[in-house]
Amino acid sequence: MTTTGEQSGTHTSGAVRIDPQTVRRTVRPPADDALVTALAATAAAAARRALRGDRPEGTADAAAAPAPPTVPAATTVLADRPDGTVVRVGAVVAKAHAPGTDAAALAIRIAVAAHPLLRGILLPPLPGPPAPGPPAPGPPLPGAAQDPPAGGTGAPGAPGRQGPPGLLVQDGDPRVLATAPLVPPAPDGGAVRGRQVTAWPYGVPVDRHDPGAAPWAEAAVLLARLHTVPAAALGPLPPMRGPAKAALAVARLRGVADSAAGRTVRRAWRRLPAWARDEAPHPGPAALCHGDLHLGQLVRHPAPDGDWLLIDVDDLGTGPAAWDLARPAMWFAAGLLAPDAWAVFLAAYRAAGGPAVPESGDPWGQLDVPARALAVQTAAIGVAKAARDGRELDEAESELVATCARIAQLGPS
Repeated sequence: MTTTGEQSGTHTSGAVRIDPQTVRRTVRPPADDALVTALAATAAAAARRALRGDRPEGTADAAAAPAPPTVPAATTVLADRPDGTVVRVGAVVAKAHAPGTDAAALAIRIAVAAHPLLRGILLPPLPGPPAPGPPAPGPPLPGAAQDPPAGGTGAPGAPGRQGPPGLLVQDGDPRVLATAPLVPPAPDGGAVRGRQVTAWPYGVPVDRHDPGAAPWAEAAVLLARLHTVPAAALGPLPPMRGPAKAALAVARLRGVADSAAGRTVRRAWRRLPAWARDEAPHPGPAALCHGDLHLGQLVRHPAPDGDWLLIDVDDLGTGPAAWDLARPAMWFAAGLLAPDAWAVFLAAYRAAGGPAVPESGDPWGQLDVPARALAVQTAAIGVAKAARDGRELDEAESELVATCARIAQLGPS
């Protein structure tokens, strides 16, 4: 459920005190108002750090710095779903990741988003609070060099050491080079109400009310660039979570009443190979993948008219590059995406050197299994949601169940 709202607050010496009682929303409130309030405070704190240039509060440098502009008190709840709650305060967004998120894997994914190799592809996170003194030694972030031996100086411009929590700085240079900013907005050090929290700059999303302006070509180019990043240069990476999310979506059907639509979805699921059901490793080559590509994963940054960038790295990792093309491919195959839009997307991906499909000819040898898996995943989500809401399937959900019926009639992929 996506909600919008405003929240007022008062300002004291540049700080923001947010009153949860002033929240107004256009639809039902999120399940946890305390979480929304904590996220708003996290976003405001990140904005103050950015305006201060990451000088710790209370230091002489911070005291001598010009007072930052007042942080806006207006708060917008951009998303409130089981897989993430996102709150905006001014130019900063704070996200509470899904309960049970693997903190170590998330830190790696966010460090990748901040890596120089991903500049201009992924929206970089905002840095976490600076360490209060010399940073303690820690494991290197992806692509980070270890500290040089005693007496050594290290390579010019090479990252030097990691400060808590995941702050990577260069010796003698306070600039943030890369970060895994699990922002600690509460004394428990990185989690709010048991949820991992990160902070990001705000970007303008795709206008869902103007489908003619959908940036399909730009999305395709970003994917091609992402897929050609040398994953080995980033260090050990977690697997892309696409198949795991598909399996979770199908598992949702066990929590709702049995139905013909649900049985159809499960039959289609059984036709997929084990790797697409997250039951075995993918047998082919792996690339750096986004894992959950759709137009809601693009923003313009800097707002309002900067370049398009990919957001939401919760599912990022190594896997089959074709998975990132599977959702638009599935929409096209199901009749939910115009042929012209699909042609633009595919042509732009190929022209940018994307490795997921051949440079010319039929792309479906690579796209068929991932597209089927995304069709089953999306249908499962729709069937489960309709059952929970006590309603009939809508037109798009019905089309996806019909697609599953066709998949179920085919031989194993």
